[in-house]
Amino acid sequence: MTTDATSRFDTSRFDADATARGLRVDVVERPAANSLHEAAGLLGIEPGDIVKTLVVKRHDGGFLLALVPGGRSIAWKKLRTVVGVNKLSMPDATTALEASGYERGTITPIGATGDLPVYADERIVGRRVALGAGRHGASAFVAADDLIAAYAATVADITDEEPVR
Repeated sequence: MTTDATSRFDTSRFDADATARGLRVDVVERPAANSLHEAAGLLGIEPGDIVKTLVVKRHDGGFLLALVPGGRSIAWKKLRTVVGVNKLSMPDATTALEASGYERGTITPIGATGDLPVYADERIVGRRVALGAGRHGASAFVAADDLIAAYAATVADITDEEPVR
């Protein structure tokens, strides 16, 4: 897969998937931010309403997507238990792109390539969240419950609070 400017900013895959799944998504252009709190301020939301979509590699070579609210990180033991495996890892950026079709910082389940299972942290339930929009400089706002339903996501406690820095 190439990552030239044309493929990075082609929104047709994202738009087609959202439409096919009946998802109401509002994509908002935004400037780059240097921190979670700065990003939340720019978007006018709480840090916990920003959701990172992380590509996770299974021990068998398959992949999954983990939806992690801002201020939290994957709790590996919890996620391994929910997935039912002994080993999970974070792939490098190239592998994450190949698995999802999106560059890090833009990854979203919406329009992701492959039929990757989605695991959502329980803390996003009932919230309107902002997540990657498949391209840099944009965020996709969506009702988390609708996103969870559209991808038949497994909802569980899969994160821990990040330490204060």
